[in-house]
Amino acid sequence: MAVKVYKPTTPGRRKASVQDFSDITKKRPEKSLTKRLKRHSGRNNTGQITVRHRGGGVKRLYRIIDFARQNFDVEGTVIAVEYDPNRGPRILLVEYSPNNKAYILAYEGAKVGDKVLSSKASIEPIPGARMPLEHIPVGMFIYNIEMSLGAGGRLVRGAGLAAQLQAVEGKYAQIKLPSGEMRLILKGCLATVGRVGNSDYRLVRLGKAGRKRYKGWRPVVKGKNMNPVDHPHGGGEGHSPIGLKGGPKTPWGKKALGLKTRKRKASDKMIIKSRKRKK
Repeated sequence: MAVKVYKPTTPGRRKASVQDFSDITKKRPEKSLTKRLKRHSGRNNTGQITVRHRGGGVKRLYRIIDFARQNFDVEGTVIAVEYDPNRGPRILLVEYSPNNKAYILAYEGAKVGDKVLSSKASIEPIPGARMPLEHIPVGMFIYNIEMSLGAGGRLVRGAGLAAQLQAVEGKYAQIKLPSGEMRLILKGCLATVGRVGNSDYRLVRLGKAGRKRYKGWRPVVKGKNMNPVDHPHGGGEGHSPIGLKGGPKTPWGKKALGLKTRKRKASDKMIIKSRKRKK
């Protein structure tokens, strides 16, 4: 995929860019693999806003993606490359038999007619092939990685991302994630060989606030621009500083900006090197 830039005919067009959809081969999604995506505008079951700045946006159908790919040893054929409004990468419509189709994440270089295979045994490690980590050659790039056996891919699913298999020792495989974190994962967990496609997605610039609204995001302003009733930083004359003795606060009055709040460290034993360590 490339990124298309238009002439600056309006302020919203200036410096804005859009995806080039020349790689898309099918416009309408497969009806049997879609479902209605209900919007909640950041509200919980009692109607209270629990996630701020959400609402509106263009109506979408949700494409049901097969992250697990448990059609083992059945070769599938890519019959379409499609756009998915719910994620960055493209998706592939794969046909295993006339009555068995599924959506999978598109890998870099995917095209119509490609063959994809998932197996619990060792198979040829070509892009799109899915198998346990223990059968993938060390040093290869992988994506859509399981964290527990049979649970389906959880890690490395964003456009253009890839992790690297560093080693396989004992019960575990050592993975280097795109964030720089080094993590141990059971060697029987499945992963897909290759890199997630649509790497130019990160280069798209929205250019105007309206395009953010189409995505379902409402405006965000600083706390000090609000009234005192709306935020602890609010009020004052003109462009006032935060000015609190106890330091910056969240909208709900708790300490913010630098205070560590995470307590749960259930998965630390599998982390060899944190993404926050520089070396």
